[in-house]
Amino acid sequence: MVKFSAGINKESIIDVEGFVRTVDQKIESCSQHDVELHCEQVWVVSSAAPRLPLLIEDAVRPETDDALATVNQDTRLDNRILDLRTTTNQAIYRIEAGVCKYFRDYLMEKDFIEIHVPKIISAASEGGANVFTVSYFKDKAYLAQSPQLYKQMAITADFDRVFTIGQVFRAEDSNTHRHLTEFVGLDLEMAFKFHYHEVIEVIGDMFVHIFKNLRDNLQEEIETVGRQYKSEPFKFLEPSLVLTYKEGVRLLRDNGVDMGDEDDLSTPAEKLLGRLIKQKYDTDFFILDKFPLAVRPFYTMPDPTDKKWSNSYDMFMRGEEILSGAQRVHCPDLLSERAKEKGVDLEHIKSYIDSFRYGAPPHAGGGIGMERVTMLFLGLDNIRKTSMFPRDPKRLTP
Repeated sequence: MVKFSAGINKESIIDVEGFVRTVDQKIESCSQHDVELHCEQVWVVSSAAPRLPLLIEDAVRPETDDALATVNQDTRLDNRILDLRTTTNQAIYRIEAGVCKYFRDYLMEKDFIEIHVPKIISAASEGGANVFTVSYFKDKAYLAQSPQLYKQMAITADFDRVFTIGQVFRAEDSNTHRHLTEFVGLDLEMAFKFHYHEVIEVIGDMFVHIFKNLRDNLQEEIETVGRQYKSEPFKFLEPSLVLTYKEGVRLLRDNGVDMGDEDDLSTPAEKLLGRLIKQKYDTDFFILDKFPLAVRPFYTMPDPTDKKWSNSYDMFMRGEEILSGAQRVHCPDLLSERAKEKGVDLEHIKSYIDSFRYGAPPHAGGGIGMERVTMLFLGLDNIRKTSMFPRDPKRLTP
């Protein structure tokens, strides 16, 4: 049996019959430290090819270990089935499943209703040019950049609180560590009674719920990922830290960044702000409120006291934006005016604007990328590590 077993190709699927025995000394080289299996019989269920494109022991090795072989990203993605067998990847996708679960659990507890919305739409959902165009019989259509418009339409239909989980498509030629052309969006929208800060509070508490449950329920998986990809444990405050955009800009200016009041945050500025807030408040998660109106989409509600600002907010993890949200314009005339200012063709969004002509409550919401949240919670350096089969401008397979 030993000779037979030694001839089995690595990664083959086998059945083993035997006895589980306790051991006197802890076994460090296996996932089970206190027992071992005494084999009686071994069967090969499915034999793997004798030559593998990568070895699991190489794929799970820390990239900082220069003495031994490691596997680069393209080789991993080209042979994703093997790569996903590593203990690290098994842990990453259990944690990612947890992000989805705790997002859904929290919102269901808060009386949100899960909805499902179209991904094939008649116009660019955010008025931009970065959309995938598809043939739709004798016409053309687009893959949705966001479920934004349909979430709002659900609110006007008296679904006071809704969320949706689904694919989002962005035709952006961005080959960065944090961008994908297709990702899983976790989106929510809710009507509020008095002030849009009610929504900020709900979303902030939702993130705390996700972070606490990941920390408390998936600690073993977090430690498994940390053995291969070293990072500092993710820190957050309860309740979440909320700063105004002005306060964020002031903090950047005090540290040498030259930017105007109405300038949008650049990626380097976001990262620097994240480091400054970590130093000052000891948190990796924070919320910026009251962005300049000029840098927000057409459906963003202006601040009623100062039209230079808006009732909008972004949320950040480790200095990277993971949610962009706002109170939405629910008045059709103001919505048409804002769309014209942003150069959006009113004919293409007519059904969206018309949905507000029959009475619509004040409402707000936002959307997060599941893969980006997972990446930043774990302190990983590339979003392709948290997308099971990533799509970017240079990758369409497997």
